[in-house]
Amino acid sequence: MDNSKCECGHNNPVGTILCEYCGKPLDKSIEEKENIAEEMRYEGKARRSQTAQPSPFDRVWNFFSSVKVAIILIVVTLIAAGIGTIFPQEIYVPSSDPKSYYEEHYGIWGKLYYALGFSDMYNSWWFFLLLAMIGVSLVVCSLDRVVPLYKALKNQTVTKSPEFIRRQRIAHVEHVSDEHPEQKIDEIAQALSKKHYHIRRENGALLAEKGRISRWGPYINHIGLIIFLFGVLLRYVPGWYLNETLWVREGETKKVPETPYYVKNERFTMEFYDQQSKDEGPVVKKYQTDAVLYEKDKQTGKLKPVKKHGIIVNKPLEYNGLLLYQSSFETGLLQKISFKVTEKNSKKELGTFTVDLNNLRKDQVYPVGNLEVRALEYYPDFAMENNRPVTKSQEPNRPAFVFEVREKGAKTGEKSWVISGQDLGDLLKDNHYNIDLANIHTVNSSGLMVRVDKSLPVIFTGGFICMIGLVMGFYWHHRRVWVRVADGSLYVGGHTNKNWYSFYRELSALDVFKDYDLKPAKK
Repeated sequence: MDNSKCECGHNNPVGTILCEYCGKPLDKSIEEKENIAEEMRYEGKARRSQTAQPSPFDRVWNFFSSVKVAIILIVVTLIAAGIGTIFPQEIYVPSSDPKSYYEEHYGIWGKLYYALGFSDMYNSWWFFLLLAMIGVSLVVCSLDRVVPLYKALKNQTVTKSPEFIRRQRIAHVEHVSDEHPEQKIDEIAQALSKKHYHIRRENGALLAEKGRISRWGPYINHIGLIIFLFGVLLRYVPGWYLNETLWVREGETKKVPETPYYVKNERFTMEFYDQQSKDEGPVVKKYQTDAVLYEKDKQTGKLKPVKKHGIIVNKPLEYNGLLLYQSSFETGLLQKISFKVTEKNSKKELGTFTVDLNNLRKDQVYPVGNLEVRALEYYPDFAMENNRPVTKSQEPNRPAFVFEVREKGAKTGEKSWVISGQDLGDLLKDNHYNIDLANIHTVNSSGLMVRVDKSLPVIFTGGFICMIGLVMGFYWHHRRVWVRVADGSLYVGGHTNKNWYSFYRELSALDVFKDYDLKPAKK
């Protein structure tokens, strides 16, 4: 494709609508307009996305350079992020079986929520893809606009076409009869200089300019947003970000996920406010986890304590970038169940045994006097479906066991069903022993939020740069005034990227322009 040659002799790239040298309109459709303010956004230069290019790269470029596409991506991401807050995310669910948890607590909607992947949305590949596409859109939109703008402002000439000056939204044209028009330009230059305009003069023409830096405000804002998004995307890189909930029961030691550390809950305590009324339930004033953080010794392989800390709300255990916050708690959790074995006919108690629900192994043997009791099957949350025993969740809401009782040395024994501590031995007439509930043992559990975030400095840096760009874009204005004497007439034109009325009022207040019939700042 050939370049667009202006009457002044300058060859312009294809797609340019205002001559890069003199500013004269090159597109015939512009000649019908009263002013060319809309074409001044990028100084009339063509953007890459506006030129016809057949290559696949340019098609992708044109797609991401669209502001409409960027807005659609942002709206879709915001809607998706909002959906992710309807129910708690999986990391905040106090259950090892989130599928059953959502269905049990939120019904059909919870089941659908989990099936569609919304329960772990912020770690999903498609949410990551949305963020990445927004970042690509910001980069392409910025480059597509900032490059031609930079070239135009850097190479802008002082001497502009009279038609270019006359078509500005703020403009004045008058006949100059005296023989010394330079004196009039000198007065204008002096007046504008007092208003802190930078003055450039050339061949009887003048260009006064101030606040050019404001044109870079939106792009600095974009740079901040890109850095911010980059910091967010860094959270998907292993080791950069961790935000999980770890439930640790009293006396239990658990590995902190995705770290080389272990944490032990030595004790969980609660303080309550003094009751003002007996009708009011207890209100928790403070809950604390006395925790010990361990690390494996590389030589011995044993755990060695590295820090001990009482974790309370807003006062986490902190060690080498790892933060353990007190986020929640549960009290009275079923931990162990003690059963007593009784001879069915004589009602004689033969002994007791205790089942640790958190450390229950298949075919584990419990000695009771001259008997051996084995746990053959365990259903934490017992239910019947299609005449078959199942567990609705992994939480011990209704624990059921199938025990085998046999004498020591015997190869076979008798089976007993025990559901919620109740022996169903009466249904099995041939059984000689009953297994009944003797005692239950409960424990408190602490919900600790495990947090590692190395991307925060990047995110804060991006946010700070973004604020600088917003200040530059909102509070500073790029204002220019062109003055030229040609064919016995004085042409004065002004342009600003925003706040036209303020610019018009500033020029009208100058003594040198008081007698001028400046065109009001209308579109």
